Amino acid sequence: MKPTTARRVVVASRVFVPDVAAAAFRLRALVNGLDSRGADVQVLTTTPPRGLVAPAVPARVRRWPVLRDAGGNVRGYVQYLSYDIPAFFRLLLTDADVVVSEPPPTTGAVVALTSWLRRRPYVYYAADVWSEALAAMTVPTPVISAMRAVEGRVLRHAAAVIAVSDTVGEQVQGFGVPAERITVVGNGVDTDVFAPTDAPADAGGNPYVVYTGTMSEWQGADVFVEAMAIVARRHPDARLRFFGQGSDEAHLRQLAGRLCPENVVFGGVVPPAEAAAWISGASAALVSIKPDQGYDFAKPTKIYAAAACGTPVIFAGKGAGAAVVADNELGDAVEHTPEAVAAAIEERLTADSTAVEREHRMAWVRDNASLAASGELAADTVLAVLR
Repeated sequence: MKPTTARRVVVASRVFVPDVAAAAFRLRALVNGLDSRGADVQVLTTTPPRGLVAPAVPARVRRWPVLRDAGGNVRGYVQYLSYDIPAFFRLLLTDADVVVSEPPPTTGAVVALTSWLRRRPYVYYAADVWSEALAAMTVPTPVISAMRAVEGRVLRHAAAVIAVSDTVGEQVQGFGVPAERITVVGNGVDTDVFAPTDAPADAGGNPYVVYTGTMSEWQGADVFVEAMAIVARRHPDARLRFFGQGSDEAHLRQLAGRLCPENVVFGGVVPPAEAAAWISGASAALVSIKPDQGYDFAKPTKIYAAAACGTPVIFAGKGAGAAVVADNELGDAVEHTPEAVAAAIEERLTADSTAVEREHRMAWVRDNASLAASGELAADTVLAVLR
């Protein structure tokens, strides 16, 4: 039992485990960190997608139905509002000493308003800067301007902002948030889940490279399909396996069907342990950020998931993600072009990593990208608001 003086922390998020999303894993680590520090934690979230079983967590998880898209995701303005509107009333009726808000900024606005009405502080967990991400997509300028205004107001009124990287922290400061109110906790993966497995996935004997997670426009994963069409000329048995979903999935499927239908396989959303098995057996894991779209600061968790399994990363793009891969010998950082990516894939298909190289990647993640460590630092930041 928690002591009677336990701090009451409420986490407001449209996604939480068992959703297969980086935000869900990150918040689970936060909840674990808060619980280990004696906090009384509630999570106000959504009913999980059909077929997924919620794991046990040290918190009261209160779920509410939400609209999901065809892929089972809470993504899109209508879907966001289907969470945010009920969340307004749920938060008003929930006692808390501090509230933690996950993006999008619309949820942050609901948390900010209810926190003002209930006279309590809130913390914003900035995994990225939402308006910057919109600028990298085909979104009307008025929508970007409106979202930036909302996001800026939410950030400025937060008692503290948790940022997943130095770059995100710098962008948050650009909204007028004092540096002393921003804590960079880093990002990472659960190294108990993402680790080499003794039973890699069955690929039917075909060598393959793998892409796991979100497929959004700003990531430009179509470069991998175009590269695979080149690779298939000399390696007709090679496969590119996609696991996940996103706004760009339909485009990727169409492109693959036109260029190399036999060499690109879409496996849908799979549990983290299954994703780890596919990553473990891959010749390389693919990660991309479309360059010069305002999102070069991102460090996708796909990098850490792959390296934690010992698998080399092929990063297509430039900026922070490319630097993580190149500077720490986690794989190959190449230009975001089909030719450059194809060359890197072919090299990895024909040259297995050594045991020393695989262990180096795994050790680097354990030391630098442990989700448990970032969750503990995030928990300290939340509770420091009350001190």
